[in-house]
Amino acid sequence: MNYLAHLFLARPTADSQFGNLLGDFRRGVDIKELGQAVQLGLKNHYEVDRFTDSHTSVLAAKALFHKSRRRFAPVALDIYFDHLLIKHWASFTAQGFDDFREQSFALLEQRLPTMPRTMQHSVGHMITHDWFEDYAKEEGIAKAIAVVAKRIRFPNTFHLAVDDINANRDEIEARFLTFFPELITHIKINGPENI
Repeated sequence: MNYLAHLFLARPTADSQFGNLLGDFRRGVDIKELGQAVQLGLKNHYEVDRFTDSHTSVLAAKALFHKSRRRFAPVALDIYFDHLLIKHWASFTAQGFDDFREQSFALLEQRLPTMPRTMQHSVGHMITHDWFEDYAKEEGIAKAIAVVAKRIRFPNTFHLAVDDINANRDEIEARFLTFFPELITHIKINGPENI
């Protein structure tokens, strides 16, 4: 899952939000130096990824991508699933999306000074430029995918993943709506932060 989903599945505390995003920035970080709440958030991130990567609906959605782009399908789906989460937000929580976003950004800002440098940069940029506002719009998804494509260090056609999404939009959305409620239930029952 991408940033929004990880934050959605975290607890509403600064340490949990930090830990739940840390999974994407862990390289070179001494986990033992982090507090237990951050470590549990990190474990929650890994549990979300494990469940997501093995779910039949997610695997079926990945198979919809052109074979030349299938290796990038998980990244494209992560971004598009955040879009779908925003689109169907009211189905998953009573908290308004704008309230959640403001709360989450405020909590992350509390931990910015203690984040690894690459995470500080990305999270700071996410807050300053309000990535979730982009994720809410279809054209924002194309923009996010294009940015990721430019970061890949070898020639690629990842930007064309937008075509795969557009060609299979209804099926991907249906797969998401099957998968995401099950992920929420799984984390409520089995999430490491529930200890």
